[in-house]
Amino acid sequence: MARKSNDGIGRRRMLKGAAGIAGAAVGSGAITGFPVIWAQNNKNIVLRQCGTGVSAINEIAEKCKADLGITLQMTALDSDAVVQRVVTQPNSFDIGDIEYWMIKKVFGANTLQAMDVKKIKLFDKIVPIFTTGKLKADSVIAQGTAPSTVSFVEGAGSTKFAKGQTQWFTIVPTIYNADTLGIRPDLVGRKIDSWKDILDPKFKGKTSILNIPSIGIMDAAMICEAAGIVKYGDKGNMTKAEIDKTIDFLIKTKKDGQFRAFWKTFDESVNLMTSGEVVIQSMWSPAVSAVRGKGVPCTYQPLKEGYRAWGGGLALAKHLQGAQLDAAYDYINWYLSGWVGAFLNRQGYYSAVLETAKANMTADEWGFWMEGKPAQGDIKNPQGQIVEKAGAVRDGGSFYDRMGAVACWNAVMDEDRYMVQKWNQFIAA
Repeated sequence: MARKSNDGIGRRRMLKGAAGIAGAAVGSGAITGFPVIWAQNNKNIVLRQCGTGVSAINEIAEKCKADLGITLQMTALDSDAVVQRVVTQPNSFDIGDIEYWMIKKVFGANTLQAMDVKKIKLFDKIVPIFTTGKLKADSVIAQGTAPSTVSFVEGAGSTKFAKGQTQWFTIVPTIYNADTLGIRPDLVGRKIDSWKDILDPKFKGKTSILNIPSIGIMDAAMICEAAGIVKYGDKGNMTKAEIDKTIDFLIKTKKDGQFRAFWKTFDESVNLMTSGEVVIQSMWSPAVSAVRGKGVPCTYQPLKEGYRAWGGGLALAKHLQGAQLDAAYDYINWYLSGWVGAFLNRQGYYSAVLETAKANMTADEWGFWMEGKPAQGDIKNPQGQIVEKAGAVRDGGSFYDRMGAVACWNAVMDEDRYMVQKWNQFIAA
């Protein structure tokens, strides 16, 4: 998943006030393995964090300062700018907040340092999607740039990805989700259960997909495969011929008037859905919540072909050493300790260490967001607006229902440059 900078602003605005909700459960003292009060040994440390807007959240920086004494300076950029900065301006940041599909683009530049898993206190508690690649023992690793394939390198100074687990971790996962289509149930007028439903002539001029190549191409592949347009060997690593077929179909569909727009930012997707200009489109989970928060019905629709997943995490700049490097590890360990995880879970995201997030949520919150249980009371967004009434069940069900139904991850393909060129031709057509 990639995010534009104004997307980050929109999310931070939507998240305003969540700190109070998240803080309510902290006093339980049940944060596994960590004290409730953190020692502030980093009062003069400043860490410059650059990344996409999804987790460049003011409340996280404020809480980090309060708990650790670390000053976080967050810069939210679009995905291409993140990649460019990490590769070409390595001294301009200390923490890279990057997505898994980006790792293939940036780690080979040798501007990041691998992390010693022995210094990550909750490493063994991290959801295994990011370590073994399998949510459960019998899970099949999805197509695309699955996190486990780029999570480890062969040694402390290596930039070569390891085939299995090693002591050296590329990024510590922080936030992830399984995406699908959002719909206006009051306007579509029929059951939606497949990615190909976005092609229904009934919705001509009222559909949208997102315009970020490494993500949009995966949505397009899910649509084309469901509709029988293209049969992929591996949609996460398409051949040039498969890319051509996919883009040619998208261009034809665009010229036929099926699409209303191609959005890049959170706010764009919310506005399209809220206004009714679009009734079915690619969406991010918090955008669905934002539409509901405006009193407009919106559903994050489970589809029989499965979900497209994304994830991101924190990486360390190569130049970090001494007290700054120690502070960076403190920050990462704090990030996994529960407060941030609960904060993000309440937005419909998922956190990397589930049990510490659970300790910072009410039983009803955890039941609704993570276990697929009917809400016992009204479910509110971080602004205090009711997004679900008592009795509601989360779209897609439980964490394991959703993440267990991932069909692909956002991807950087072997033919990435060719794919991006073709995608840009589609947008310009």
